[in-house]
Amino acid sequence: MTETLMSQRIAHPMEKLQRQVRSLVQSKVLNPSDRLWKIALLYGDDWSYWKKELEDFDFSMQDPICDLLAVETWEEDG
Repeated sequence: MTETLMSQRIAHPMEKLQRQVRSLVQSKVLNPSDRLWKIALLYGDDWSYWKKELEDFDFSMQDPICDLLAVETWEEDG
């Protein structure tokens, strides 16, 4: 059992955001060409957290959503 738990990978919080945004694009709530700042309209009070996370990964709020969706691996530096 310990081996199973150790082999499970903990998802980075940005993966959760990426999955949610991908779902919004697939359901046509957002377009891939929309700017990241449009996510703020959907995340309300949680937006300040996600904005900081995005900026920590060198995203600008003017970047298109497709740039966020294109990230394959979320890794922290250091």
